[in-house]
Amino acid sequence: MNLSAEKKDQLFSYKFGRVLQIEGYILSESSRTKMAGLYDKQAAIYLDARPRYPSEWFSMLASLTPDHSLAWDAGTGNGQAAIDVSDHYKQVIATDISEEQLKHAIKHPQVQYFHSPSSMSEDELVNLVGGENSVDLVIAATAVHWFDLEKFYPVVKRVLKKPGGVVAVWSYSIIQVIPEMDPLLKEILRDHFSFSKPKSHVRI
Repeated sequence: MNLSAEKKDQLFSYKFGRVLQIEGYILSESSRTKMAGLYDKQAAIYLDARPRYPSEWFSMLASLTPDHSLAWDAGTGNGQAAIDVSDHYKQVIATDISEEQLKHAIKHPQVQYFHSPSSMSEDELVNLVGGENSVDLVIAATAVHWFDLEKFYPVVKRVLKKPGGVVAVWSYSIIQVIPEMDPLLKEILRDHFSFSKPKSHVRI
């Protein structure tokens, strides 16, 4: 299937619609560095369109930690994962670089949402989340592709309880739609949704 980049994006947008576009799959290099702004424009749509995760997944994660006092959802978006985590933990700290996403976040008495701009220092983020050796579970639900991993994991190491703290990072698998479109989808995901350049991505 030999199509120009412009035609691929047009076909992708037509065939798969808003859902995958707002997941951030079709991004130029300049858009990658302005991720918060990209999501700001579509935060309300994102809330309605993004799939939820199975409740069994969060039950399994909760079974791995001996304590259930505090969890941190990094890159929470509008809080889908944070809400499910709150079924198992007394308090959930949910952070995101996008203030507009947080404005649309799902309200819950056990979930506290905080803006975490890229200018925030490591110490500031550690204190925001709960301090050293305080967090039972850290999650990044289809968000780690945006992170500067060299900054993210040192924060995780500092805030996780020792022993017993758990970090869980996951994403969606490649979506299969129809045979005619699946090869094109894989190609677009490969070109626009790579984990191979963490330094080019936005921090938590």
